Amino acid sequence: MKPRLILASASPQRARLLEQLGLRHTAIPADIDETPRAGESAEALAERLARTKAEALSIAYPEAVIVGSDTVVALEGDNYGKPAGDAEARTMLTALAGRTHRVATGVAVFANARTAARVCVSRVTLRAMSPAEIAAYVATGEPLGKAGGYAIQGRGALFVERLEGSYSAVMGLPLFETGALLAAAGVDALEAP
Repeated sequence: MKPRLILASASPQRARLLEQLGLRHTAIPADIDETPRAGESAEALAERLARTKAEALSIAYPEAVIVGSDTVVALEGDNYGKPAGDAEARTMLTALAGRTHRVATGVAVFANARTAARVCVSRVTLRAMSPAEIAAYVATGEPLGKAGGYAIQGRGALFVERLEGSYSAVMGLPLFETGALLAAAGVDALEAP
């Protein structure tokens, strides 16, 4: 019998990405403190939060295979998570506009009482954006709930001039790394029903 696969997230993008691999799963959000630690890099923060999400659910579901993931946008030493509101989204987009930033996405898989994790780092360049464009984009509501205040898989793609790295990682779940971690835990996407 295959173990239950749980995605420790409420993100519809992450759920769709797992479904893209043909993996049936249950999405259960993990309620954790996502506050960055002093001096914590985007990569370390993304990995820590991914691990914490997977391990938080492992207490209630110790026999399951649990996938946790988190994305952090970084620019010149500043980390950007999900904007708390429209004003913060505008501030983030203003800072990122016309510049190249890093997107660190951590993924962790809990299975057999152990957690393994990886981090995928991509570089994204957003084109210059006018204040009116930023305001119009924020008004769509899309930036809320997205690291850095934009969704590469949505209208935010209009501003993405260049991507170096993993498209799925920028969306929120690096599929290559996720597949490797799941395979090591005994879940092979190619054998999924």
